[in-house]
Amino acid sequence: MISVIILTKNEERDLPACLTSLRWCDDVHVLDSGSMDGTCEIARSYGAKLFQHPFQSFGQQRNFALDYLAIQHEWVLFLDADEVTTEQFQASIVSAVKTAGDDVAGFYCCWKMMLEETWLKHCDNFPKWQFRLLRKGRARFVDFGHGQKEGEVQGSIGYIKEPYLHYSFSKGWAQWVERHNRYSCQEAFARLHAPPPWRNMFSRHGSVRNPALKSWLSRVPGWPLLRFMQAYVFSLGFLEGVPGLIYCINMSYHEFLIQIKMREIRRGERSSTDSQRAIEEEALSAQSEPYYKEHIRLEPEPSQT
Repeated sequence: MISVIILTKNEERDLPACLTSLRWCDDVHVLDSGSMDGTCEIARSYGAKLFQHPFQSFGQQRNFALDYLAIQHEWVLFLDADEVTTEQFQASIVSAVKTAGDDVAGFYCCWKMMLEETWLKHCDNFPKWQFRLLRKGRARFVDFGHGQKEGEVQGSIGYIKEPYLHYSFSKGWAQWVERHNRYSCQEAFARLHAPPPWRNMFSRHGSVRNPALKSWLSRVPGWPLLRFMQAYVFSLGFLEGVPGLIYCINMSYHEFLIQIKMREIRRGERSSTDSQRAIEEEALSAQSEPYYKEHIRLEPEPSQT
C-alpha cells in the first residue's frame, strides 16, 4: 500500500533503527549517495532495495527517486535515516491513504524531535510540517534552504497529525554543528534571494507560515536572541530541562550563523557591484580616449628655424 524511500550517506549508525521500524512495509528503497561506511551492507541485510546516485540537493534527489526507482505502490513515504516510525504513525498513514479522495495528492507529516530521550515538544515548536507522503505522479519537490519543500502539486495536501520520531542529534554535537554550519550557507542564500511571499507569514497553515516567518524575521537585528527567547521562554522550552536549554542555545546559534552569512552575502554582492561598475567606467573611459584624439585636430608644432 505504501512504499518508503530513505536517502542516505554514511548512515550506518542510524539506519538500523529506521529500517527496524519499517518491518510493516514490503517495499523499502534506500537511495544512497556514496556512503563509505557500512550503510549499503546494512540496507541489503534488512532486505531494502539499494540504489546509488550522486547527491546534488535534497529536492533533486527526491525527484530522482520518484522518477527512477522501481516503486511498487501508489503512495510514497520519504524518511531520513535518523527518523523512526511508530505503530501509531503507521496506523495513521495507512488510514489516511485508504480514505484519501482522488483529489488528494499527498500529506504533510510532523515529527517528535528527540534529544537524550526527551521529546522537545515546546522547544521545537511542535508540530512542524514537511511534505513527506505523496501519491506517485502527483507531486514534485523543489529545493529550499538546505532542504526541500513541495513544488508542483496536482491536488490538495492533507495533514497526518500523528508524529514519527526524529533523532537529529544521534551522531553527536560535533557532527550536528558541522552539518548546520553547512546548512546555514544554503539557508542564508535562500532567505535572501528566494524568500516566501511576506503574506505567507499570516497563513493559518504552519507549513506555509513558518518558512516565511524565518525568512523575514532573520532580517531583524537581534533575531537569534529573539529566537532563543521565543523557544525557551514564551514556548515553555524551559519545561524540558537541560536538553531543552541545550537545544534552544544551539538553534539560536544556527540562526546567528544564518544572519551573519546573509550579511556576508550582501557585502559580497555590493562589492561585486562596485567592482563591476568600476570596470564599466574604465571601459567607457578607454573607449572615449581614442575618440577624443581622433576628432580633435591638433595644430602642427612650430618649425625650428
